[in-house]
Amino acid sequence: MVFMRHYEVMVILDPSLDERTIAPSLDTFLNVIRTTGGNVEKVEVWGKRRLSFEINKNAEGIYAVLDLISSPDAVKELDRQLGLQETVLRTKVIRREPAKAAKTAARIAAKAAAKAKA
Repeated sequence: MVFMRHYEVMVILDPSLDERTIAPSLDTFLNVIRTTGGNVEKVEVWGKRRLSFEINKNAEGIYAVLDLISSPDAVKELDRQLGLQETVLRTKVIRREPAKAAKTAARIAAKAAAKAKA
């Protein structure tokens, strides 16, 4: 049985790329997720942003965030394939746990409400 987990992948791309072509080009990489039974929830292209430090002599990069539900092996393969591309400056994969995050937010809200009553 394959466990599906929720992941968020941040990709920083070369700033010389045309921003309109980014989502379609990322879509070809996302076939790794789709062919293994995963699901691509959302692809957000944030656009060109200034980097906090230079990467490969680039002071800016184009940010894209991918929201996925997939098996760990498929996400690992996606990260590997993105890392092989010269136009990809950096990637960061984060495993998200929506239920745990919601519980933490509810607990913080309850503490704040209790403090407000006191």
